[in-house]
Amino acid sequence: MAHIKLPEFEDMSPAIQDKARPILEKTGQLGEIFKLIAVDEKVYYATDMMVQKFLLDETTLSYDIKESIALLISIENGCKMCVDVHKSIAKMLGLSDKRIEEVIKGVDAIDTSDEEKALLKFCIKASKKDNYKILKEEIDALKDLGYSDVQIVEAVSITGYFNYINTLSNVFALGQ
Repeated sequence: MAHIKLPEFEDMSPAIQDKARPILEKTGQLGEIFKLIAVDEKVYYATDMMVQKFLLDETTLSYDIKESIALLISIENGCKMCVDVHKSIAKMLGLSDKRIEEVIKGVDAIDTSDEEKALLKFCIKASKKDNYKILKEEIDALKDLGYSDVQIVEAVSITGYFNYINTLSNVFALGQ
């Protein structure tokens, strides 16, 4: 049970109800993270914009990489709810069961290129409290592997988003 009272649909602002209605029609329920961010419209809209722009829109990174980052960072942060949710989202976005299981086992278990593994390992390092120790040479190494500045910024932005959403989920004991 969450550490705070999560709003039900009827307790949400009309604007957030408009966003919730299609989800309710499609799935019959609202997830706890949706309810948590619905506590405050500013938090809801800021979070929703990140989800739309980082995860759902087509970007310079493939859905495979984006969802791999989502799963790896959520595992790293001990956010079981986010891991479970993103296993389902990864499937919906076309990741195979095999790929999802490989990601769950860790970067070295993923059947992918060394370049992609390097980016994913970099994201895990970027998710840590001591990420301020990352050196320019580490970013340059990703560039040498073929990643553009835009792709690297996008990967780190997705990493930061998952640190944010995992923190919300963990602090308020969602999914427990």
